[in-house]
Amino acid sequence: MTSLFTSAYLVALLKGLATSAGLIVAIGAQNAFVLAQGLKREHHWPVAWLCFLFDAVLITAGTVGVGALVSQSDFLMTSFRWLGACFLFAFGLRSFYASYSPKRIEESEDRTLSLKAALVTTAVVTLFNPHAYLDTLVLIGSIGGQYAETERYWFTGGAISFSFIWFFGIAYGARYLRPVFQSRNAWRILDLMIGVMMWAIAVSLLWPRF
Repeated sequence: MTSLFTSAYLVALLKGLATSAGLIVAIGAQNAFVLAQGLKREHHWPVAWLCFLFDAVLITAGTVGVGALVSQSDFLMTSFRWLGACFLFAFGLRSFYASYSPKRIEESEDRTLSLKAALVTTAVVTLFNPHAYLDTLVLIGSIGGQYAETERYWFTGGAISFSFIWFFGIAYGARYLRPVFQSRNAWRILDLMIGVMMWAIAVSLLWPRF
C-alpha cells in the first residue's frame, strides 16, 4: 500500500493540483456564471457539477493525448480562437450592458432561470470558450503527457481534484459574499470587471503578441 505513495506519485499529484489551480482560478465566463448562481442560491450545485464534469472529461482527454492532436491542427486551433473570440466579445458586451442597470441581490433573485436554462447556459459558457480546450486539453494535457503512465494517472487525478474543489468552493462560498452584493455598485463593479476580462481574453486569442 505504501508503495502507491512514493515521492514520484506525490509530486505528480501535487503538480496536477498546482497546474489546474493556475489555469482554472482566473475569473472567466464559466467562473462568473457559477459565482452569480451561487450568490442567488439558484441551481448552483447542478451548475458546479456540470462544470466539474466538463473539466474532468477534458483534462482526462488531454492527458491521454487528444490535446496533442488538437494542437497540431491549424484549422481547429484557428477555429477555436475565432469562435471563442466572438463568444467572449458578446459575453463582455452583455456584461457592460448589465453594468449600466445594476441590481441588488434581491432584484437579481427575481430573474430566475429554470434548471434546464441554467445547465444549457453552463454548457455554452464552457464549450464555446476556447480557453476551456486550450487550458485543459492542450496545456494540462501536454504537461501530463510528459509523465510515465502510472504517474500520469496521479497528475490527472490531482488536476481533476482541484477542479472539484474550485467549482464547489465557489458554489458554496458565494453565500458569504451576499451581504456585499446588497449594493448595486458591487454588481456594477463585478459586471465591468467581467466585461473587461472577456474582451482582454478575446484580444489575446486573436492577437497573441498584443
